[in-house]
Amino acid sequence: MKNIKKYISGIGIIIGLLGMMNACKVGKDYVQPKVKLPENFRGDTLDLFGDTSSMGLIHWKSFFHDPTLKLLIDSALSNNFEMRTALLNLQISNRLLAQNKANYLPSVNATIANGNRTWRSQDFGSGPLTKYYDQKGEKAPQNMFVYQSMFGSDINFSWEIDIWKKIGSKQEQLLAEYLDTEEAKNAVQTSIITSVAKGYFNLLMLDAKIEVAKRNVQLNDSTLRMIRLQYEAGEITALAIQQTQSQRLLAASLVPELEKEIVIQENALQTLTGKLPDSINRGTSYEHLFAESKDISLGSPLEILRNRPDIRSSELQLMAANANVNIQQAMRYPSLTIGGVLGVNSMLPKNWFHIPGALLGGITGNLTTPIFKNRTLKTQYEVAKLERDKAEIQLQQNVVEAVAEVSNAVVTVDKQREQLSLAKERVDNAQLAVKNANLLFKSGYATYLEVITAQSNALNSDLDLVELRQQHLDAFVDLYRALGGGWR
Repeated sequence: MKNIKKYISGIGIIIGLLGMMNACKVGKDYVQPKVKLPENFRGDTLDLFGDTSSMGLIHWKSFFHDPTLKLLIDSALSNNFEMRTALLNLQISNRLLAQNKANYLPSVNATIANGNRTWRSQDFGSGPLTKYYDQKGEKAPQNMFVYQSMFGSDINFSWEIDIWKKIGSKQEQLLAEYLDTEEAKNAVQTSIITSVAKGYFNLLMLDAKIEVAKRNVQLNDSTLRMIRLQYEAGEITALAIQQTQSQRLLAASLVPELEKEIVIQENALQTLTGKLPDSINRGTSYEHLFAESKDISLGSPLEILRNRPDIRSSELQLMAANANVNIQQAMRYPSLTIGGVLGVNSMLPKNWFHIPGALLGGITGNLTTPIFKNRTLKTQYEVAKLERDKAEIQLQQNVVEAVAEVSNAVVTVDKQREQLSLAKERVDNAQLAVKNANLLFKSGYATYLEVITAQSNALNSDLDLVELRQQHLDAFVDLYRALGGGWR
């Protein structure tokens, strides 16, 4: 008993000494690197966006005003397959994080029943288990004698002391990976919101184009009737009728093409919401689709570091890489493992639970260190440091690209405002030209070709205006996403 106490005391002293070593963590704590950020975004016009709340901080339900669009987005965030997969990945990462916390505890196993009996013969070169035969009152045979007999049950444990904070560094790595998975989920959400919004805007644009095409078909029908009357009066040739019909067919052919595109877009939106193909209800106006108002601003470039999921993800990957460097460095240092076993053991099954005669116990303490492993540990450590450097470069790159993306989106929104103003003037001018061409044609001061040209210009102007409106809406959504909006 005294020897056992001395042995336990010796292990306790070793643990105490190593506990002092435990205060010195191997590796370096994560320090956020300096990133290149301008004071303001290029193209930021405060007179346009105001200087109050940042656009990237607005919740998507407040940013979008169209009730139908908000219902579509909400359905997509609940049922989209990529979103559901991202949520499951988040749960997996959470389980791994929780499991690593248990590594601070010892590993305990129980052997419920263990039976082992070995027979040998005289040429084996060793004798039988004499005590076994003595207890049974038998004489051991020369061949197939019992060489070993053991029946028992026990509980054993093994516990690695976290000397160099390997488990702590692994916890930091898994926490960063868990948070990275959450940012990946946020990135999926922003992507889904952007895709649904753009798809919805595309439907509105296609509806508007069909209205333009049908209106032009009606206008061409009116012109065709007028030209036929003049043809019957002998004032013009049949060529005028044929060219007018061609212009009408051109406008009419747009309708089935646009109807096809509408069905395809509706199916794409239903797929985003995790549903089977079907029609989609929608509004009829481009106005008041989202919060394009004077009370929002771009915010500072520093805010994209906090708002954008991809940048936050890049930094978390850098944190995980830094923790992995610490882990790989700690793997090159000694490790201490203590263990023990307690149970019962006997040679005969009838003495299995004979207490105290069948009791067994043991305590182990192992202090091991790697000496030569074919340079594996050193290589893993060096590679981990290089991977950390790569992660830092990736973070720097993502920040620079994000700033450029915001600047591009700002310029696009701003310049498309100017284009919209000019496009509206062009449409008004084209419609006036059609009206005047018809009046002049009736009065004999214009040819049918001038009427057809005016109608063709009006059709193209209307279609261009519709497309530009959609592009402007898309650009505004891109700006919202580039500023980190949509995941809240």
